[in-house]
Amino acid sequence: MLTKSKVQDFLKEIEVEDLVSNFQVMGDDIYIDMTAHSPAMHEKKKLEVAMKQAFASEFGEHVNLKLKITSPELPATPVTNEIKGKQIAGIQNIIAIASGKGGVGKSTVAANLAVTLAKMGFKVGLLDADIYGPSVPTMLDTEGQKPISVEVNGRNLMKPIENYGVKMLSIGYFSGANQAVVWRGPMASKALNQMIRDADWGELDFLLIDLPPGTGDIHLSIIQEVPVTGAVIVSTPQHVALADVRKGIAMFNMESINIPVLGLIENMAYFTPEELPENKYYIFGKQGAQFMAEDLGIPVLGEIPLIQSIREAGDVGRPAALQENSKISEIYVKTAQNMVESLVERNKNLPATEAVKITTMAGCSPKK
Repeated sequence: MLTKSKVQDFLKEIEVEDLVSNFQVMGDDIYIDMTAHSPAMHEKKKLEVAMKQAFASEFGEHVNLKLKITSPELPATPVTNEIKGKQIAGIQNIIAIASGKGGVGKSTVAANLAVTLAKMGFKVGLLDADIYGPSVPTMLDTEGQKPISVEVNGRNLMKPIENYGVKMLSIGYFSGANQAVVWRGPMASKALNQMIRDADWGELDFLLIDLPPGTGDIHLSIIQEVPVTGAVIVSTPQHVALADVRKGIAMFNMESINIPVLGLIENMAYFTPEELPENKYYIFGKQGAQFMAEDLGIPVLGEIPLIQSIREAGDVGRPAALQENSKISEIYVKTAQNMVESLVERNKNLPATEAVKITTMAGCSPKK
């Protein structure tokens, strides 16, 4: 028979008794109030998963563990060794779209998320931070266009190119289509800094930053230059890609960086042929990102299938998410909703960056 003393002994055994403020046992139901070690969402999730596994193993699957996990009280003063950039006036939330390695479709996901958020009623900007392989001009049908100079409060600023309701800047607007950008890290960082600080972004709910793959100079420059609200990691299900995802997440979790990872997007999750829309073929492996997300305690924001029209739409500069009433459009809407929900949760449980927070779910349904 399940008793309070047995539960108390088990809490001591698994060394979490100091985190528990109250618990009750009612039949097969165990109610536990706990305080997590860290306010980070992924830490709370990891604690929840570990507790449920431990109790199921000790007392059986029939036991119903009901946890209430709260965040610890935040310190009165900010951590001084964190790398944090200065706020950009008018920009509410800055989301880094990252990947551990190249070739996983990160830029395609970033472009489709941007137009989806714009369709949902948000004011959206997209910064192509991939200095050496800019793809935003192609994917958003703005190749050949050049930002013009505008005067704002006595300063000459770049006016971002706009299409499909998204404001965007990319090094691709300043270099020719066949011109290679051969710069060392400091020059690339300086160019990126100019596109962030010397641009008239106006009022934005979201500025999505399409980062280059991996971890390096560009990533640190972004983190030093702007207060990134959260990061979204894009990966394919295969083991090689997921191994590098861990490194990317580890970078954002470093003590000096400390940027919350809002979730993982599994791109090319499965192949669905146009003539057999109900069939799914797991070419790169099945649910690899889901298993990793569970292991790391972060949510899976969406599973994007490998559909020919996504590639075709990107090549002609009209993102597939713009295809009304299509399967891929629905998937991107759901993925964007999950990202915003994760962001709202992040802003509720963690201290604000220097950027202003989203506090409501307004705009989380497509405009008719």
